[in-house]
Amino acid sequence: MARPAWGEPGPLEDDVKRWVTAAAACVLAGGIGAGWMASRSKPVEAAPVALLEPGGVMSEVEATNRGIQFYEARIKGDPRAAADRAALAGLYLQRSRETAEFEDYRRAEKLARESLAIRVKSNSRAARVLTASLLAQHRFAEALEAAQELVRVWPEDAAHRALLAEIQMEVGDYEAARVTLGTLQSARDQLAVAPRLARWAEATGKLGEERELLHEAARRAEFRTDLPREQVAWFHLRVGEHELRTGRLDEAERAFRAGLAAEPNDFRLVSSMARLEAHRGRWKQAIQYGEMVGDAADLRTLATIGDAHAALGDKQAAERYYRRVEESAAENPEPYNRQWTQFRVDRNRNIPETLKLLQDEIRGRKDLLGYDLLAWALYRAGDYPAARAAIGQALRTGSQDPSFLYHAGMIEAALGNDAGARRHLERALDANPHHPLLAPRAREILASLKG
Repeated sequence: MARPAWGEPGPLEDDVKRWVTAAAACVLAGGIGAGWMASRSKPVEAAPVALLEPGGVMSEVEATNRGIQFYEARIKGDPRAAADRAALAGLYLQRSRETAEFEDYRRAEKLARESLAIRVKSNSRAARVLTASLLAQHRFAEALEAAQELVRVWPEDAAHRALLAEIQMEVGDYEAARVTLGTLQSARDQLAVAPRLARWAEATGKLGEERELLHEAARRAEFRTDLPREQVAWFHLRVGEHELRTGRLDEAERAFRAGLAAEPNDFRLVSSMARLEAHRGRWKQAIQYGEMVGDAADLRTLATIGDAHAALGDKQAAERYYRRVEESAAENPEPYNRQWTQFRVDRNRNIPETLKLLQDEIRGRKDLLGYDLLAWALYRAGDYPAARAAIGQALRTGSQDPSFLYHAGMIEAALGNDAGARRHLERALDANPHHPLLAPRAREILASLKG
């Protein structure tokens, strides 16, 4: 049968067009963020499910690959095809989220730049992909410049302003983010906007609002037929991360399983299940989930498996996984690798080197997490006054992040401020009593203070 013309799509082209439309939506909806709230939960004694079936079909990735092959063939025959390059860039960006293939971010960036070099007018898709790919590579200064240009050329799109606000928060310009997000309240039901508003609510300590925004966004995503299942799973992941970090363990599990129902092969959700089991102290299950992720395991997942082995008394196995974290970070260097620096400061490893790195990074990126990590590294190094100043910056927007509060309390205890230590540690334990690394030490300090 003859290949149909573009104006008369055949079955393959129909599928590809639908997928490209969905990938374009993902560029705007996907983001970076986390949240916190408190609860007391009884662990659910559910056995780990077989999430990654041997020989299982990853239909989302296959569909993305099909679209990539289609558009790669098209642009070979047309060196001036701006729209096709933008579509292909969006698909590479989508695949990077599905597979954790970092090189796909660079491919997306390259194609988006080529598309914009051909045509800027009516080409906001390429500009969005360029901004998102730079953000994913942690090239924040370039991403901020691209987002500002995106908003300048297409100011009417609320999703563009939401993306700009996210990057403003990433670089630590919270006043600019506040102004930008102030223009988005009427668009809070949009999936590209709600996660950014939730992140702002987290940063400013409005935990109830954050939780409400994330749950509502996940409900809306379930009814969106234009979103790939990976993106639907991402919204459930955001809910689960919020619940996990704020001590609602049963609620976190429900969200993670809802995401896995949408996309059973989503490695991010499997990794989160490993951390959930670590919070419950179910170390064997944490190892089982962590090992399911395989080669897609990020540094945090490898560290969780190591912690689980350590808790079970197998220090050699724990050290093997800790070395894998270090080796992976060295083999794949990236700017502002917060999983790596957090791994080191949490486990008191290579503190002088890590402290210097964090001090260098904070000069160019003054975000809350950066100051928290710097404060914790200074605490590990014994510079408690400087640690107090840094944790003050981490809490400057009113954040109620339990990890920040734990760190603040321990710093105050080291400085001999018993009242301040007690205040911060009690708030931290009330917010998340299950943190596997910080909660036990916080209880020890509180017991000594009360004694």
